[in-house]
Amino acid sequence: MGCVNAKAAANSNGLPPSKNLSFDKDYTLGKELGSGAYAVVYECTNKATGRKAAVKIVDRSKLSGEDDEALKQEVAILRDMKHGHVVQLFDFYKDRQKYYLVLEICLGGELFDRIVEKKSYNEKEARDLVRILFDTLRYCHSTKVVHRDLKPENLLLEDERDDANIKLADFGFAQRMLTPNSLTTQCGTPGYVAPEILKGIPYGEKVDVWSAGVITYILLGGYPPFYDENQGRMFRKIKRGDFKFHSPMWDHVSPEAKDLIKRLLVVDPHKRLDAAGALKHAWILTSDHLLQKRDLAGTVEEMKKFNAKRKFRGAAKAVILMHRLKGSSMSGKLDDSTGDGEGMDESGPPVDFKPVRDNILATNVVATA
Repeated sequence: MGCVNAKAAANSNGLPPSKNLSFDKDYTLGKELGSGAYAVVYECTNKATGRKAAVKIVDRSKLSGEDDEALKQEVAILRDMKHGHVVQLFDFYKDRQKYYLVLEICLGGELFDRIVEKKSYNEKEARDLVRILFDTLRYCHSTKVVHRDLKPENLLLEDERDDANIKLADFGFAQRMLTPNSLTTQCGTPGYVAPEILKGIPYGEKVDVWSAGVITYILLGGYPPFYDENQGRMFRKIKRGDFKFHSPMWDHVSPEAKDLIKRLLVVDPHKRLDAAGALKHAWILTSDHLLQKRDLAGTVEEMKKFNAKRKFRGAAKAVILMHRLKGSSMSGKLDDSTGDGEGMDESGPPVDFKPVRDNILATNVVATA
């Protein structure tokens, strides 16, 4: 399914206009694909073209004024995204009760789910995925958009046939950065969040590079670099940049791949590569022939364990976590001093740490067979 760009014009609210006033005039509603705290996602079909898509129907009555503005901002950002590896916004509708966001549907599911099903996997395949990720980030950053919640759940596959056609989804925490290092909100997903966000200092687009470095580590090693059952210890590891290439899991990974990770997971963002720099790294430019010789079968086995744990804990903690957060008093910085062993692990849902706010569009547009 090809990508269709969203309409370029905007209405008085900064949102893309719809052809008709009613979603039902343009689309036929299909089966439910998923639901979240604010939205339900359905499959839908364009009546004029027959093109299948996904529609997120958001209940406006559940949105605070801040949530409503956040939704409008996300839609405005998605409207401007014109890249083959970003989930496209096709149409937007609203009535008194609901918002309707018609988005590109991803029939292939999550990237990591596909990898763990593979019978063979090598460094070339991992490199190709990383190259696509950084090319997409380079585009986003060139438009002054910082995603701020890169993680495996937000890397989707367009269809079931092509392993490499990744789509970056869920721009619920994305923000336009009008001046360098001008962002301050502490948000993201533990385990993937950059140290400067945890430290509560102003930051910029390189927080995405850090998160992409974590994903690169997992794609090559099969497990996350900063994992700890206790949230406080994990945050301290992240702020120190404390990770290792453990033996024997990393013995078969090329030195060039490890070097790229070292240049991505740099605590000082000024010394960290940017997306364009990552694309020029020696590992990204290594010949296909050499990388195909680097078998990552052991990585797949490790990733199966990580993926199962990620799925289980994400589902089990989603509701409990949001209740805890909404009932707690949040300070300007993340608290990394807890020692009860019950902190949120890296596979938890996205958290907007300041202010406390659900990601209102967190339900991804994935269709399951």
